[in-house]
Amino acid sequence: MNVINLQNVSKSFKRKHVIKPTTLKIEEKKIFGLLGPSGCGKTTLIKLIVGMLKADLGEITVLDRQVPNASLLREIGYMAQSDALYTALTGEQNLEFFAKLFGFSKSERKERIQYASTIVQLTKDLNVPVSSYSGGMKRRLSLAIALIQDPKILILDEPTVGIDPLLKKSIWTELERLKDEEGKTIVITTHVMDEAEKCDHLAMMRDGEIIATGKPLEIKAHYQVQNFDDVFLKIGGGL
Repeated sequence: MNVINLQNVSKSFKRKHVIKPTTLKIEEKKIFGLLGPSGCGKTTLIKLIVGMLKADLGEITVLDRQVPNASLLREIGYMAQSDALYTALTGEQNLEFFAKLFGFSKSERKERIQYASTIVQLTKDLNVPVSSYSGGMKRRLSLAIALIQDPKILILDEPTVGIDPLLKKSIWTELERLKDEEGKTIVITTHVMDEAEKCDHLAMMRDGEIIATGKPLEIKAHYQVQNFDDVFLKIGGGL
């Protein structure tokens, strides 16, 4: 079953095509990766899916509802490429604020904060002001906020940038658990090859268009190459 559908979606800024007509289907309970260089349109595409931007042409549906749609806010956990945090507050106060937005009771908020902070290994730093956090800690807090409402779909824009390799491995283990045990659909943007390999399905982007889709191994087999850099080079232009 497809939970995200894009049909001939395009978006322009100042007459420049940032997203060229794109059709894409994303299955439920999968980790779907968008791989491509900076400026290729990955962030714009996921903002269209979330409903933060409106497409110029085409149609987007998420969970059989047309985007944008306020009713989807509870169903989608979104982690932006840039951290949007209240730095004067502690990590716990940030999580408490976002949990209140979703109408959780006091006991539910406590449970969700414990769950999300444990996943990203921030429980020991919850009482520290976010202004004192390192860049990696801020990324981890942003991921916890994306998980706070227990969404059906997680959309993560470069979630592991600035995070050390050990924690990155831990986060990917948790993403796979969320998919396998809790049935979540996860959409992740990346320009890192080893992360692309971990995705169930992949869409490779360049200059606002999808140039290849499929399972990672299938894409490399189709182009008879060993890595995704060579796919980009074979199609024309590097990563």
